[in-house]
Amino acid sequence: MNKEKIYPSIALGTWSWGVGAAGGDQVFGNHLDSEALRPVFEAAMKEGLNLWDTAAVYGMGSSEDILGSFVKEYGDQNVILSTKFTPQIAENCDDPVDKMCNDSLKRLGADYIDIYWIHNPADVEKWTPLLLPLIKSGKVKRVGVSNHNLSQIKRAEEILSEGGAHISAVQNHYSLLYRSSEKAGILDYCKENGIDFFAYMVLEQGALSGKYSSKNPLPEGSQRAETYNPILPKLENLTDSMKKIGEKYGVGTAQIAIAWAVSKGTTPIIGATKVSHVTDAAKASKICLTAEEIAELEALADAAEVDTRGSWENPMA
Repeated sequence: MNKEKIYPSIALGTWSWGVGAAGGDQVFGNHLDSEALRPVFEAAMKEGLNLWDTAAVYGMGSSEDILGSFVKEYGDQNVILSTKFTPQIAENCDDPVDKMCNDSLKRLGADYIDIYWIHNPADVEKWTPLLLPLIKSGKVKRVGVSNHNLSQIKRAEEILSEGGAHISAVQNHYSLLYRSSEKAGILDYCKENGIDFFAYMVLEQGALSGKYSSKNPLPEGSQRAETYNPILPKLENLTDSMKKIGEKYGVGTAQIAIAWAVSKGTTPIIGATKVSHVTDAAKASKICLTAEEIAELEALADAAEVDTRGSWENPMA
Protein backbone atom coordinates (compact mmCIF):
# COMPACT_ATOMS: atom_id res chain seq x y z
CA MET A 1 0.00 0.00 0.00
CA ASN A 2 1.40 3.39 -1.01
CA LYS A 3 2.00 5.89 1.76
CA GLU A 4 0.10 9.15 1.23
CA LYS A 5 2.43 11.77 -0.16
CA ILE A 6 2.64 15.23 1.35
CA TYR A 7 2.51 17.88 -1.36
CA PRO A 8 4.84 20.88 -1.03
CA SER A 9 3.44 24.41 -1.43
CA ILE A 10 5.40 24.91 -4.67
CA ALA A 11 5.76 22.70 -7.74
CA LEU A 12 8.73 22.73 -10.08
CA GLY A 13 8.17 22.90 -13.82
CA THR A 14 10.18 21.17 -16.53
CA TRP A 15 8.79 22.70 -19.72
CA SER A 16 12.22 24.13 -20.49
CA TRP A 17 14.00 20.78 -20.02
CA GLY A 18 15.22 19.09 -23.19
CA VAL A 19 14.88 20.06 -26.81
CA GLY A 20 12.58 19.48 -29.76
CA ALA A 21 9.06 20.44 -30.79
CA ALA A 22 7.51 22.60 -28.02
CA GLY A 23 10.74 22.07 -26.08
CA GLY A 24 13.02 24.29 -24.06
CA ASP A 25 15.17 25.29 -27.01
CA GLN A 26 12.28 26.57 -29.11
CA VAL A 27 10.19 28.17 -26.39
CA PHE A 28 12.81 29.42 -23.94
CA GLY A 29 16.04 29.44 -25.93
CA ASN A 30 17.57 26.84 -23.58
CA HIS A 31 19.57 23.74 -24.45
CA LEU A 32 19.49 21.78 -21.20
CA ASP A 33 20.36 18.11 -20.84
CA SER A 34 20.40 15.70 -17.89
CA GLU A 35 23.99 16.54 -16.97
CA ALA A 36 23.17 20.24 -16.59
CA LEU A 37 19.91 19.55 -14.75
CA ARG A 38 21.01 16.87 -12.29
CA PRO A 39 22.23 19.44 -9.68
CA VAL A 40 18.86 21.20 -9.99
CA PHE A 41 16.94 18.02 -9.29
CA GLU A 42 19.17 17.05 -6.39
CA ALA A 43 18.93 20.49 -4.80
CA ALA A 44 15.15 20.40 -5.05
CA MET A 45 14.88 17.01 -3.39
CA LYS A 46 17.09 18.23 -0.53
CA GLU A 47 14.79 21.24 -0.07
CA GLY A 48 11.72 19.01 0.02
CA LEU A 49 10.48 20.36 -3.31
CA ASN A 50 9.64 16.98 -4.81
CA LEU A 51 6.57 17.85 -6.89
CA TRP A 52 7.56 17.91 -10.58
CA ASP A 53 5.30 19.05 -13.41
CA THR A 54 5.90 18.02 -17.01
CA ALA A 55 3.97 16.92 -20.12
CA ALA A 56 4.36 14.44 -22.95
CA VAL A 57 4.33 17.32 -25.42
CA TYR A 58 7.30 19.16 -23.86
CA GLY A 59 10.02 18.38 -26.37
CA MET A 60 7.80 15.48 -27.50
CA GLY A 61 8.91 13.37 -24.54
CA SER A 62 12.31 14.99 -24.05
CA SER A 63 11.35 16.64 -20.76
CA GLU A 64 9.88 13.40 -19.38
CA ASP A 65 12.97 11.46 -20.46
CA ILE A 66 15.28 13.72 -18.45
CA LEU A 67 13.02 13.78 -15.40
CA GLY A 68 12.61 10.03 -15.65
CA SER A 69 16.35 9.48 -15.60
CA PHE A 70 16.39 11.10 -12.15
CA VAL A 71 13.21 9.42 -10.93
CA LYS A 72 14.73 6.02 -11.66
CA GLU A 73 17.50 6.82 -9.17
CA TYR A 74 15.26 8.20 -6.41
CA GLY A 75 12.23 6.00 -6.96
CA ASP A 76 8.72 7.24 -7.63
CA GLN A 77 7.82 6.77 -3.95
CA ASN A 78 9.95 9.85 -3.18
CA VAL A 79 8.97 11.96 -6.19
CA ILE A 80 5.52 13.43 -6.89
CA LEU A 81 4.88 13.30 -10.64
CA SER A 82 2.50 15.51 -12.59
CA THR A 83 2.22 15.05 -16.35
CA LYS A 84 -0.34 15.59 -19.07
CA PHE A 85 -2.33 14.17 -21.95
CA THR A 86 -2.21 16.70 -24.80
CA PRO A 87 -5.11 16.17 -27.25
CA GLN A 88 -3.28 17.73 -30.19
CA ILE A 89 -0.67 14.96 -30.25
CA ALA A 90 -3.06 12.08 -29.55
CA GLU A 91 -2.43 8.96 -31.62
CA ASN A 92 -5.10 7.33 -33.75
CA CYS A 93 -5.80 4.24 -31.65
CA ASP A 94 -8.53 2.69 -29.48
CA ASP A 95 -7.61 4.70 -26.34
CA PRO A 96 -5.19 7.57 -27.03
CA VAL A 97 -5.28 8.74 -23.40
CA ASP A 98 -4.20 5.34 -22.10
CA LYS A 99 -1.51 5.12 -24.80
CA MET A 100 -0.03 8.52 -23.96
CA CYS A 101 -0.19 7.76 -20.24
CA ASN A 102 1.62 4.45 -20.73
CA ASP A 103 4.31 6.16 -22.80
CA SER A 104 4.74 8.79 -20.08
CA LEU A 105 5.03 6.09 -17.41
CA LYS A 106 7.80 4.41 -19.39
CA ARG A 107 9.73 7.64 -19.92
CA LEU A 108 9.31 8.64 -16.28
CA GLY A 109 10.29 5.21 -15.01
CA ALA A 110 7.33 5.24 -12.63
CA ASP A 111 4.72 2.73 -11.52
CA TYR A 112 2.02 5.39 -11.46
CA ILE A 113 1.47 9.13 -11.99
CA ASP A 114 0.35 11.21 -9.03
CA ILE A 115 -1.61 13.79 -11.07
CA TYR A 116 -2.58 13.24 -14.70
CA TRP A 117 -4.05 16.18 -16.57
CA ILE A 118 -6.05 16.84 -19.70
CA HIS A 119 -3.76 19.56 -21.05
CA ASN A 120 -6.45 21.68 -22.72
CA PRO A 121 -10.20 21.60 -23.44
CA ALA A 122 -9.92 20.56 -27.09
CA ASP A 123 -12.91 18.23 -26.57
CA VAL A 124 -14.15 17.88 -23.00
CA GLU A 125 -16.83 15.33 -23.95
CA LYS A 126 -14.40 13.08 -25.82
CA TRP A 127 -11.32 13.06 -23.61
CA THR A 128 -12.54 13.43 -20.02
CA PRO A 129 -14.27 10.00 -19.79
CA LEU A 130 -11.01 8.31 -20.79
CA LEU A 131 -9.45 9.40 -17.49
CA LEU A 132 -11.73 7.03 -15.58
CA PRO A 133 -10.02 3.75 -16.60
CA LEU A 134 -6.66 5.22 -15.61
CA ILE A 135 -7.90 5.92 -12.09
CA LYS A 136 -9.54 2.51 -11.75
CA SER A 137 -6.39 0.74 -12.96
CA GLY A 138 -4.17 2.63 -10.52
CA LYS A 139 -2.03 4.11 -13.28
CA VAL A 140 -2.91 7.56 -11.96
CA LYS A 141 -3.83 8.62 -8.42
CA ARG A 142 -5.47 11.96 -9.11
CA VAL A 143 -6.76 13.69 -12.25
CA GLY A 144 -6.90 17.34 -13.22
CA VAL A 145 -7.74 19.66 -16.07
CA SER A 146 -5.57 22.44 -17.43
CA ASN A 147 -6.45 25.59 -19.40
CA HIS A 148 -10.17 24.93 -18.84
CA ASN A 149 -12.64 27.71 -18.09
CA LEU A 150 -15.23 27.41 -15.33
CA SER A 151 -18.00 25.85 -17.43
CA GLN A 152 -15.56 23.32 -18.88
CA ILE A 153 -14.26 22.45 -15.40
CA LYS A 154 -17.82 21.91 -14.16
CA ARG A 155 -18.67 19.74 -17.18
CA ALA A 156 -15.52 17.65 -16.70
CA GLU A 157 -16.48 17.18 -13.04
CA GLU A 158 -19.97 16.01 -14.06
CA ILE A 159 -18.49 13.44 -16.43
CA LEU A 160 -16.01 12.15 -13.87
CA SER A 161 -18.49 12.05 -10.99
CA GLU A 162 -20.82 9.89 -13.07
CA GLY A 163 -17.98 7.38 -13.14
CA GLY A 164 -17.23 7.63 -9.42
CA ALA A 165 -14.25 10.00 -9.69
CA HIS A 166 -13.65 13.72 -9.26
CA ILE A 167 -11.40 16.51 -10.44
CA SER A 168 -8.79 17.04 -7.76
CA ALA A 169 -6.75 19.77 -9.43
CA VAL A 170 -6.97 22.62 -11.94
CA GLN A 171 -3.90 24.06 -13.65
CA ASN A 172 -4.18 27.43 -15.37
CA HIS A 173 -2.03 30.41 -16.30
CA TYR A 174 -2.21 32.68 -13.25
CA SER A 175 0.08 35.53 -12.27
CA LEU A 176 0.03 39.11 -11.09
CA LEU A 177 -0.36 40.08 -14.75
CA TYR A 178 -2.98 37.48 -15.64
CA ARG A 179 -5.66 36.86 -13.01
CA SER A 180 -8.46 35.71 -15.31
CA SER A 181 -9.03 32.46 -13.37
CA GLU A 182 -9.68 34.55 -10.27
CA LYS A 183 -11.98 36.99 -12.02
CA ALA A 184 -13.92 34.15 -13.66
CA GLY A 185 -14.61 32.52 -10.29
CA ILE A 186 -12.40 29.47 -10.85
CA LEU A 187 -10.32 30.00 -7.71
CA ASP A 188 -13.48 30.31 -5.62
CA TYR A 189 -14.94 27.17 -7.23
CA CYS A 190 -11.77 25.24 -6.43
CA LYS A 191 -11.75 26.39 -2.79
CA GLU A 192 -15.41 25.52 -2.35
CA ASN A 193 -14.91 22.02 -3.78
CA GLY A 194 -11.56 21.03 -2.28
CA ILE A 195 -9.76 21.26 -5.63
CA ASP A 196 -6.09 22.27 -5.72
CA PHE A 197 -5.32 25.16 -8.07
CA PHE A 198 -1.92 25.02 -9.75
CA ALA A 199 -0.69 28.35 -11.15
CA TYR A 200 1.67 28.22 -14.10
CA MET A 201 3.61 31.14 -15.61
CA VAL A 202 3.66 32.91 -12.23
CA LEU A 203 6.89 34.61 -13.34
CA GLU A 204 5.57 35.20 -16.87
CA GLN A 205 8.52 33.33 -18.37
CA GLY A 206 10.97 35.62 -16.58
CA ALA A 207 9.30 38.97 -17.19
CA LEU A 208 8.46 39.18 -13.46
CA SER A 209 11.77 37.76 -12.26
CA GLY A 210 13.49 41.14 -11.88
CA LYS A 211 16.20 39.94 -14.22
CA TYR A 212 14.86 41.66 -17.34
CA SER A 213 13.89 45.23 -18.14
CA SER A 214 13.71 47.61 -21.10
CA LYS A 215 17.46 48.14 -20.65
CA ASN A 216 18.13 44.41 -20.31
CA PRO A 217 15.56 42.57 -22.46
CA LEU A 218 15.12 38.84 -22.81
CA PRO A 219 17.56 37.24 -25.28
CA GLU A 220 16.31 37.39 -28.85
CA GLY A 221 15.54 34.23 -30.75
CA SER A 222 12.86 32.69 -28.52
CA GLN A 223 9.09 32.88 -28.31
CA ARG A 224 9.19 34.48 -24.88
CA ALA A 225 11.39 37.34 -26.13
CA GLU A 226 8.88 38.10 -28.88
CA THR A 227 6.04 38.11 -26.36
CA TYR A 228 7.52 39.96 -23.41
CA ASN A 229 10.20 42.37 -24.63
CA PRO A 230 7.63 44.80 -26.08
CA ILE A 231 5.81 45.09 -22.73
CA LEU A 232 8.80 45.25 -20.35
CA PRO A 233 8.66 49.08 -20.11
CA LYS A 234 5.08 48.84 -18.83
CA LEU A 235 6.11 46.48 -16.04
CA GLU A 236 8.79 48.60 -14.42
CA ASN A 237 6.59 50.24 -11.76
CA LEU A 238 5.40 46.79 -10.72
CA THR A 239 8.82 45.15 -10.68
CA ASP A 240 10.27 48.15 -8.82
CA SER A 241 7.66 47.65 -6.11
CA MET A 242 8.31 43.89 -6.05
CA LYS A 243 12.02 44.57 -5.62
CA LYS A 244 11.36 46.96 -2.73
CA ILE A 245 9.06 44.50 -0.96
CA GLY A 246 11.63 41.76 -1.59
CA GLU A 247 14.31 43.79 0.16
CA LYS A 248 12.08 43.90 3.25
CA TYR A 249 11.99 40.09 3.34
CA GLY A 250 15.56 39.59 2.22
CA VAL A 251 14.63 38.03 -1.11
CA GLY A 252 14.58 38.98 -4.79
CA THR A 253 11.83 40.17 -7.11
CA ALA A 254 10.98 36.71 -8.41
CA GLN A 255 10.33 35.40 -4.92
CA ILE A 256 7.71 38.07 -4.33
CA ALA A 257 5.81 36.92 -7.43
CA ILE A 258 5.94 33.37 -6.07
CA ALA A 259 4.97 34.41 -2.55
CA TRP A 260 2.02 36.34 -3.98
CA ALA A 261 0.75 33.19 -5.74
CA VAL A 262 1.08 31.14 -2.55
CA SER A 263 -0.75 33.87 -0.61
CA LYS A 264 -3.68 33.52 -3.05
CA GLY A 265 -4.09 29.87 -2.07
CA THR A 266 -2.52 28.43 -5.20
CA THR A 267 0.37 26.08 -5.86
CA PRO A 268 2.73 27.96 -8.18
CA ILE A 269 4.69 25.95 -10.73
CA ILE A 270 8.18 27.42 -11.02
CA GLY A 271 10.39 26.59 -13.97
CA ALA A 272 13.60 25.12 -12.58
CA THR A 273 16.72 25.25 -14.71
CA LYS A 274 19.26 26.41 -12.13
CA VAL A 275 19.98 25.50 -8.50
CA SER A 276 19.27 29.13 -7.59
CA HIS A 277 15.71 28.74 -8.90
CA VAL A 278 15.19 25.93 -6.40
CA THR A 279 16.69 27.70 -3.41
CA ASP A 280 14.81 30.90 -4.28
CA ALA A 281 11.53 28.98 -4.51
CA ALA A 282 12.16 27.38 -1.12
CA LYS A 283 12.68 30.83 0.43
CA ALA A 284 9.59 32.22 -1.29
CA SER A 285 7.41 29.48 0.20
CA LYS A 286 8.17 30.83 3.68
CA ILE A 287 7.18 34.47 2.98
CA CYS A 288 3.81 35.77 4.21
CA LEU A 289 2.90 38.96 2.38
CA THR A 290 0.62 41.45 4.12
CA ALA A 291 -2.81 42.33 2.76
CA GLU A 292 -1.51 45.83 1.99
CA GLU A 293 1.42 44.46 -0.01
CA ILE A 294 -0.85 42.16 -2.00
CA ALA A 295 -3.22 45.05 -2.77
CA GLU A 296 -0.33 47.28 -3.86
CA LEU A 297 1.08 44.64 -6.20
CA GLU A 298 -2.28 43.91 -7.77
CA ALA A 299 -3.03 47.59 -8.30
CA LEU A 300 0.30 48.16 -10.05
CA ALA A 301 -0.23 45.04 -12.15
CA ASP A 302 -3.65 46.30 -13.24
CA ALA A 303 -2.19 49.71 -14.04
CA ALA A 304 0.32 48.10 -16.43
CA GLU A 305 -2.62 47.20 -18.69
CA VAL A 306 -0.96 44.24 -20.41
CA ASP A 307 -2.51 41.02 -21.67
CA THR A 308 -0.22 38.03 -21.35
CA ARG A 309 -2.73 35.37 -22.38
CA GLY A 310 -0.88 32.75 -24.39
CA SER A 311 -1.76 31.96 -27.99
CA TRP A 312 -2.85 28.48 -26.83
CA GLU A 313 -5.27 29.81 -24.21
CA ASN A 314 -8.97 30.48 -24.49
CA PRO A 315 -10.44 33.28 -22.38
CA MET A 316 -11.45 32.16 -18.89
CA ALA A 317 -14.50 34.42 -18.83
